[in-house]
Amino acid sequence: MTTTTKLAAGQPAPEFTLPDATGKGVSLADYRGGRVVVYFYPKAATPGCTTEACDFRDSLDALNAAGVSVVGISPDPVEAIASFADDYSLTFPLLADDGAAVAKAWGAWGEKIVNGEVVEGILRSTAVVAPDGSIESVDYAVKADGHVAALRDRLGV
Repeated sequence: MTTTTKLAAGQPAPEFTLPDATGKGVSLADYRGGRVVVYFYPKAATPGCTTEACDFRDSLDALNAAGVSVVGISPDPVEAIASFADDYSLTFPLLADDGAAVAKAWGAWGEKIVNGEVVEGILRSTAVVAPDGSIESVDYAVKADGHVAALRDRLGV
């Protein structure tokens, strides 16, 4: 079992550069100077992940107007996230974390129960990174339904 350490508010956000749906590298540093929501989801095009991604998509204009960007990360290959983005008109970056190294660095990896079995994988998690690159807030093991609305309330968006 892989043990990961959860992040806490005030810590520096772990840096990353991962390929997006087109294969282009996207870095956390690209968002420095603004707030960014970095969310981890288990698998593209599954029901919960689709609900969450579509909620972010539908909230994107309001979040962007408030100076908040959104980035989704999963261990899916580039081809899967490209298809997911196309199928659901997702206009924010989805990044491919092959091997889940970034998810592990962000504490978004661990044991969970899937279909009655304990497995290791992505823990649906969301962090807000402040303009200075520190963690503003982080939530682990969130539910897909209602999560984006609760996050928007907390951000005042």
